[in-house]
Amino acid sequence: MDDFEHFGQFFIGNDRDFAYNLFRQLKGKDEVSENNILQLDFMETKDNLPLNIRMIRCTLNEMAENCRIITKAMFKYYNL
Repeated sequence: MDDFEHFGQFFIGNDRDFAYNLFRQLKGKDEVSENNILQLDFMETKDNLPLNIRMIRCTLNEMAENCRIITKAMFKYYNL
């Protein structure tokens, strides 16, 4: 299989600074290796078109940690 399989998405909201700071906290690396086969894309919608701002690649354990980081940050942001 040559293509990536899209399997999840977080909608962070319209606060660009919050979203960017949150993405900077995530675990992963910019370079590709056989260990970090999962990819996270930081996307923005501009003129109704998706725009890829940054991407990182991570391991399964890092992906699990990233989901925890995002969920915790979103809960704090919307409930405090």
